[in-house]
Amino acid sequence: MASSVDVVVVGAGAAGLMCAATAAYRGRRVRVLDHANRPGKKILMSGGGRCNFTNLNSTPQHFLSANPHFCISALKRYTPQHFFELAERHGVDWCEKGPGQLFCVHSSQPILDLLLTECEWAGAEVQVNTSIQRIEQHGQGFRLHTSSGVISCESLVIATGGLSIPTLGASGFGYQVAEQFGLTVLPTRAGLVPFTLQPQEKEHLTPLSGVAVPVSVQAGGQTFREPMLFTHRGLSGPAMLQLSNYWQPGEALQINLLPEAGLDLAAWQQLRRQRPEARVEQVLQQYWPKRMAQQFCAWQQWDQPLQHFSQMALEQLDSSLRQWTVKPSGTEGYRTAEVTLGGVDTRQVSSRNFQANTVPGLYFIGEVLDVTGQLGGHNFQWAWSSGYCAGEVV
Repeated sequence: MASSVDVVVVGAGAAGLMCAATAAYRGRRVRVLDHANRPGKKILMSGGGRCNFTNLNSTPQHFLSANPHFCISALKRYTPQHFFELAERHGVDWCEKGPGQLFCVHSSQPILDLLLTECEWAGAEVQVNTSIQRIEQHGQGFRLHTSSGVISCESLVIATGGLSIPTLGASGFGYQVAEQFGLTVLPTRAGLVPFTLQPQEKEHLTPLSGVAVPVSVQAGGQTFREPMLFTHRGLSGPAMLQLSNYWQPGEALQINLLPEAGLDLAAWQQLRRQRPEARVEQVLQQYWPKRMAQQFCAWQQWDQPLQHFSQMALEQLDSSLRQWTVKPSGTEGYRTAEVTLGGVDTRQVSSRNFQANTVPGLYFIGEVLDVTGQLGGHNFQWAWSSGYCAGEVV
């Protein structure tokens, strides 16, 4: 069955639904297509099921891209405050977990409800269980051959996201569309993703699975001071997820395991003088969970009283704690990654309206583009900003 609308949005996620509602409020006939059985699956599982839906402090500096200036325009035109006010109008119960990080109080559902309600009020149609077999240019627009028939449109918006979490339906479809129409897709890799460990380190650290401690971690020219979580596969938690966006395979991580303790070499020397019978494990239990202090001391063979530590041994102890060097074997990959780094080259897309420079009527928004936010609500803000700005013109 053939049908015709003004705008087709491919992808019923955050960016796609935002774009659809914005365009429909302008009087455009809009249809959202998604191959999944329901919209917004990734929204629902995000933020541990509570959706970190924006960051009030979001700036262009919080984003990675081969073209770093690209995101400036959209983030200025649709700000975190704009989405916060929309959430307030819909009565979303929110809380601030970290500075500027706004989460839903109970579950992510209110954010998806907000988007679907906006689409309903604006008159945008959301059609799920619909796969697209072929897209072709047709006259001044496009013709989509889908599992539900042929659909013609003037404007086609690709909001398909990246490759992260394939169990929720992620695919490379958006990249394929870009390449079909002659756009470059920059290499992709998993971002905001836990690290895996080499076998020898994993053996000693797996017993710490579930333990979290504050750390300061460096790699790729970046430093993050956030909690780190030991897992049965390796290292996770906000510190590691943030760093994974900047880390390059084969690079070592420099981890300060006592960033707030003030337990430097001078402090160890003073402890050796004042409490010569004290054991390292006893000291570390003041700063770490008991299980971690026990495991680390057994692994590093720090089992004698401080009075038996030579100056060199104390220096090695201090270095091991404040400059712990770990070379990951890799990351957990797209299976658990929150975002996809890389994507459609933004140098071939307008930063004002998100239209492909060489293909009138074809738009790319959200995560499918080579724009990736840091952890903390920035990726959702990019979805809202890019979706809104495209929705104003399609």
